[in-house]
Amino acid sequence: MSRKLFAFGMTALVAVVFASPLHAQEAAKAAGDPNVIKWAIITGGFALAIAAAFGAMSQAKGLSAAVEGIARNPSAAGEIRGNLILGLVLIESLVIYVLLVALIIFFVRAGALGLAPLA
Repeated sequence: MSRKLFAFGMTALVAVVFASPLHAQEAAKAAGDPNVIKWAIITGGFALAIAAAFGAMSQAKGLSAAVEGIARNPSAAGEIRGNLILGLVLIESLVIYVLLVALIIFFVRAGALGLAPLA
């Protein structure tokens, strides 16, 4: 199962890499297009939703493993708890980075739509 998932992911990555020049053909013309601006905002929202979903799932899996480890060996609870908190902080920081990117996309592109003033 893991090999199939890895093969699918690598195939999708290769397809995106080879298809990306196709979207860059008329970048100058599309820069002011309202449809491109709207889709940039929608893409930022989806990126945030995906990052939050997978971040929450990975935090839940880490918490589950930590609680199970503490249940098996209560004397190692302090060390497990410290590693758990560090892992949760690092996972959450990735979600916050996606939030910042989504907010940057929103404020830059929304300003171009007239929804927010450009500074």
